[in-house]
Amino acid sequence: MIEFLKDLVLLVAGFVLLIKGADIFVDGASGLAKRFGVPEIIIGLTIVAMGTSAPETAVSIAAAAKGNADISIGNVLGSNIMNILVILGVACTITAIAVGKSTIKYEMPFMVAVTVIFMLLGLDGVVSRLDGAILWVLFIAYLVYMIIMAKRSGPQEEGDQEKKPFWKIALFIVLGMGMIVLGSNFSVDGASGIARIFGMSERFIGLTIVALGTSLPELVTSCMAARKGNADIAIGNIVGSNIFNILFVIGTASLIVPINFAVNFRFDAVAAIGAAVLLLICSLKGRLKRVHGIIMLLCYAAYFVYITF
Repeated sequence: MIEFLKDLVLLVAGFVLLIKGADIFVDGASGLAKRFGVPEIIIGLTIVAMGTSAPETAVSIAAAAKGNADISIGNVLGSNIMNILVILGVACTITAIAVGKSTIKYEMPFMVAVTVIFMLLGLDGVVSRLDGAILWVLFIAYLVYMIIMAKRSGPQEEGDQEKKPFWKIALFIVLGMGMIVLGSNFSVDGASGIARIFGMSERFIGLTIVALGTSLPELVTSCMAARKGNADIAIGNIVGSNIFNILFVIGTASLIVPINFAVNFRFDAVAAIGAAVLLLICSLKGRLKRVHGIIMLLCYAAYFVYITF
C-alpha cells in the first residue's frame, strides 16, 4: 500500500510539473520569438523541439554508452511514431491547427526523407559510426537551413504585445524545460511502479507507459501551444523533435558505439515513415482538423495492436 501511494504521488506530481512546465516553456519560447523578431516556426523547430526531446536524448545516449544501444533505436522510432499519431492526433482533435506553407513544402518532406535515410542506413543490421557521421552532417545542414530561413523571413511585426525582458524569457525557458524533464521522469517512474503492482508485464510497460512517458513533453507542449494559439510552435515542435531524434540522438549515440538495427525495427521504421507521410498528406490543405486527428489516433491503435500481438 505504501509503495502504491508513493508511486501515485510521483505520477500526480509528474503530471503537474509537466503541465505547468509546458505552460511556462511555451510562454518563454513565444517571448523569444517576439523579442528577436524570429518566426515562431523557427523557435518550434529548434529550441522547443530540442528541449522536448531531452528525455529521448538522455535515454538513447545513456543506453548507447552503457552498451544497450538497441534501446536507442526503439526509443526514437517509438517516440517519433507516437509524436505524430498520438501527440498531434490529440492536439488537432482538441482544436484545429493551421500549418504553414513552408512547413508543408520543406520541413515535413525533410522529416520523411531523414526517416527513410535512417531506415536505409540500418538495413545492413547496424547503424555504424560512419552512418552516425552522415546523420550528423544532415543535422548540421538542418541547422544551417534554419538560420538561413530565419534571415530570409525577416523580423516579425511587433504588434501591441509588450516584450518580456530577456532574463525573464531565459528563466521561463530553462525553468519550464527543467520542470518538463523532471515531470516526465516522475510520471514514468510512478506509472511503471503502479503497473508492476497490478502485475502488468515489463513488455506492456515498455510499449505503453515508458513510450508515452518520453513523449509526454511533446504531448503537453504541443497541446498547450495549440490551446494558446501558437500553432507554429505546436507543429514545429513535433516535426523538429522527429528530425532531431533521428539526426542528433541516433547520430550521437551511433558515434559513441555502433547500434544494432534488429530486423524487427524495419517494421517500426516503415511505420515511422508512414506516420510522417500521413502527416504531410493531412497538412496539404494548410490545416489539421479533428477528422485528421481521429485518423491518426486510429492508425496508432492499429500499430499498437500489431506490435502487441
